[in-house]
Amino acid sequence: MKIATFIYQQQRCVGQVDPEAQKIGIFDISQSQAKNGAQYIIELLANGETLPEIRQSVALADVILEAPIIRPRRNIFCVGKNYLDHVKEVAKSGLGSGTTSSAAAPEYPIFFSKVPESVIGHQASILSHEGLTEQLDYEAELALIIGKQGRGISQEEALDYVWGYTIINDVSARDLQKRHQQWHLAKSLDSFCPMGPWLVSKDEINHQDTLVKCWVNGELRQNSSTSQFIFDISTIIATLSAGITLYPGDIIATGTPSGVGMGFSPPKFLKSGDVVTIEIDGIGKLENTVR
Repeated sequence: MKIATFIYQQQRCVGQVDPEAQKIGIFDISQSQAKNGAQYIIELLANGETLPEIRQSVALADVILEAPIIRPRRNIFCVGKNYLDHVKEVAKSGLGSGTTSSAAAPEYPIFFSKVPESVIGHQASILSHEGLTEQLDYEAELALIIGKQGRGISQEEALDYVWGYTIINDVSARDLQKRHQQWHLAKSLDSFCPMGPWLVSKDEINHQDTLVKCWVNGELRQNSSTSQFIFDISTIIATLSAGITLYPGDIIATGTPSGVGMGFSPPKFLKSGDVVTIEIDGIGKLENTVR
């Protein structure tokens, strides 16, 4: 099941996507219920209720996709350094955690967050923030969506708390990241969290071995699989929830593989006009242009 948030005839709608037919079935919900997009559907299902009825079906070409969850109710949780090849390219670039940089896999998951206001949808513009950063970078990531409330979740039960998945581009200002040493500011600027194109229920994805790819202007930069995770999804959820209650609609980005702009010599940072396309098996493509 694929759930999208979109504009149709100047109104925000939430619906179920049929990619093969290139159609979206619009759920029969009010404008107030659709205000924050798919968040309403996730909460509805978490409460044991059924999906709303489909009131009409429209062509995918006739809608404007938005971020599936317009404004997450709190920060997006993110995992850093979760692919060993990315850990090595970070170390080589000199952009480590704090004042040190290591090519070794971290012993425990590294967490940071992005503010909800950084979220944008498919085909929305990534702001270049000229004058603030000169090292704009991309990070293709699989993100999971929590489907029910929990705290102290065990690794054995962790996947029961996942509703599904989406794509996130963890856009980063590397110079700000290095200057401030902690990552929150450099990764939370306006437009720095493209998300979409929709949410996909967990039954449609093999989260243990899902291809993650990223192109910039048609050049393949990142090409890996979630099979290369240092910390799997169960470990991430168990670690994060040990002392933090997770709620339906919470978003957790699982880290990026190697091939980011700073990993090249010389670096290949983004500039205005660049098109970033991320594809993850079972989900689809998320594409955004830098402006």
